[in-house]
Amino acid sequence: MPPYLSPAWVRAFNDALSGLDLSDAVAAAGAGSLTVAQGTFSVAQVVTGGPEGLAAPGAAAPPDANGATVRTVLTVDGGRLTLVEDPAGALTANVTVVLTYDDALAIAQGSLHPADALAAGRVRVRGELSVLVAGQAVLNAASAALGRTLTDLTDLDGPTTPGE
Repeated sequence: MPPYLSPAWVRAFNDALSGLDLSDAVAAAGAGSLTVAQGTFSVAQVVTGGPEGLAAPGAAAPPDANGATVRTVLTVDGGRLTLVEDPAGALTANVTVVLTYDDALAIAQGSLHPADALAAGRVRVRGELSVLVAGQAVLNAASAALGRTLTDLTDLDGPTTPGE
């Protein structure tokens, strides 16, 4: 299994979701947001403090004493989900969330609920909160359609080789 949020994990995530049409989930999520109701939106995630070797080559900020920083953008368009690495922060998003690697991993594992993390101040949000809620609803629908969770794609021990 590829390490969580590594380039290989992003590819595995996209491969797992490539055949899914989540138009119904997007339509249901759009009831609470004009942006989502249009059917196209994006959520950027900036994860700090990741293990050494996690950040993709060309990342805007090299790993420091606080660990690697990874930026990904999840785009929902026409009922399809696509996750891309965006180390330079070149892609725009309707909402951006910033959190630590440990919290991101706990959310992916299901041991930390996103709303609890937000309420506790462990997640910072810039942009349209309704888009973040819709994005989570669509990811939940994808997990249900696949019959598995994001952690099924994840090596919970973290990367051991740069760029894995």
